[in-house]
Amino acid sequence: MKFCLFRNIFLIALLIFPVIASAEAKIGFVNMANIMEKSPQAEAARKSLQKEFASRDKKLTVMRDEILKLEETLKQDAAIMSDSRRAELEKKLLNKKREYNRQQDDLREDFNIRRNEELGKLQKNMHAVIVEIAKKEKYDLVVAQPVLFASSRIDLTERVLQELQGAQ
Repeated sequence: MKFCLFRNIFLIALLIFPVIASAEAKIGFVNMANIMEKSPQAEAARKSLQKEFASRDKKLTVMRDEILKLEETLKQDAAIMSDSRRAELEKKLLNKKREYNRQQDDLREDFNIRRNEELGKLQKNMHAVIVEIAKKEKYDLVVAQPVLFASSRIDLTERVLQELQGAQ
């Protein structure tokens, strides 16, 4: 009987304690994906990456067009070509495809490395702004995704975006 009473008191305390604790805590939420999409720093990083890799992407487009042209020539003229000419064209096409795939892989790898560098800088900047807001406005806890629900009352996303826009 004494054990049941102790257990019941303990269970009631466990149920009540989070309610009491949350009443005293100031909690905020930040939608990081929204900030990454809308912040001026993220837009500047996207434009910078696009500009940095535009020439290489253009070269790949030219290579792809050459490959398509060679494939079309081979397809249309294969019947009237000599065996040696067809073999030469097939070898040339194969080499161009290999080179195209290699350069495409290199571009993708270089782009991913640079994107991750820019993303790291942006995340560091966002983190600093969020911490600054949290300290200034005396938040006890600020959470990010994944969150099932956050009311607009505790959503700090717009406040963080304003700070980032002001810092630009």
